[in-house]
Amino acid sequence: MSQTEPDAWRAQVRQWLATVLEPVRMPDAADLAVFHNLPEDEECLLLERCRSYQRARFDAGYQALTLPADKGGPGLTAAHVAAFAEEESAFEVPPSTELISVTVRLVAMAVSLFGTAEQRHDYARRFLRTDLLACQLFSEPGAGSDLAALRTRARQVDGGEWVIDGQKVWTSGAQFADYGLLLARTDPDVVKQAGITAFLVPMDAPGVEVRPIRQMSGGASFNEVFLSGVRVPDRLRIGRPGQGWEVATTTLAFERTASGSGNRRKGGTFTDVLALARSLGRTSDPLVRQRLADLYVRAALRTATVDRVARTSAAGGRPGPEASLTKLMASDLLTRTGQVAAELMGARISADTGEPGTFAWTQHLLGAPGYRLAGGTDQIQRNLIGERVLKLPPEPRADRAPFSELPGN
Repeated sequence: MSQTEPDAWRAQVRQWLATVLEPVRMPDAADLAVFHNLPEDEECLLLERCRSYQRARFDAGYQALTLPADKGGPGLTAAHVAAFAEEESAFEVPPSTELISVTVRLVAMAVSLFGTAEQRHDYARRFLRTDLLACQLFSEPGAGSDLAALRTRARQVDGGEWVIDGQKVWTSGAQFADYGLLLARTDPDVVKQAGITAFLVPMDAPGVEVRPIRQMSGGASFNEVFLSGVRVPDRLRIGRPGQGWEVATTTLAFERTASGSGNRRKGGTFTDVLALARSLGRTSDPLVRQRLADLYVRAALRTATVDRVARTSAAGGRPGPEASLTKLMASDLLTRTGQVAAELMGARISADTGEPGTFAWTQHLLGAPGYRLAGGTDQIQRNLIGERVLKLPPEPRADRAPFSELPGN
């Protein structure tokens, strides 16, 4: 694939997509859910559809386009990623689940960038192709936004194995994952960011227990994961001991980029809200028109910002704080979209009357608040933007002592 001939490359992409996918057709009804809410058997079927497409994409050389050649990728630019997404949007791509996205866009990239040559060969390639699926074992009950305060411990024993004890929460797709990219504290006697190490943990290892979390929308795609005396060989350590925070921040930057950009549908869109307003005969109301115009402008600004960030990073490199901006705009747009839809429907949204495109909006409204937390809370994104983009003074910190000396430890 030549970087010097983008038009020819686009033509290749379009031709290949036509061999594996059908052109976009108008759906019978829009999927307004932000997060998946499927029974386990249907989720398994969807996973297999997604994996079939991801394998075909990998085999054709279109997976992880920006991954450097020395890490196993084609070494293309973010502009190529944007071009591929644009061409792909014209085809019926299987809706990607959270687990597929975490496996391909986050865990595979982390192993590719920080893993050894053996780990890249044994795991990164299989994650990129979705031959193996991986979840992300980062968040904890007492360490959500402040991820560096995690308390899951890993201690090395004779023979080099690590023994892990702790609890993780809000883990998407853990019940289907083969591995989990886990952060654990390996040195409590240094500042909290410095004493963390990353591991690949087999999800079927003795001592790993997955418990589903039932959401208010009815689904259970998130899980708690308990780790009790889980033994992991040192060959599954990702990066150096103590390098886990760097692995985490790089992975989270990829997550924010994935959350804030791309053509993957999450919940309702401006087009859906406009169709709703028309079906209810509300488009002549001046207040409704004002709300629709505001929503349209915000959607257009987000699209333009995603494009600008992609073009700025076309020279390569890891995602920076700009990813926080696109993620923040995405979560804000989801919330506002649901609010406008709810205002249009009033009481119609609270009961299923059989009217098309009305009660389905509850899936959006119940899921949108969670998107403010996924990939880093809105408050964390604002801090990153303020400190790293606007160069504002950082917030006062009272946790610069070694982790073991902090209150509660």
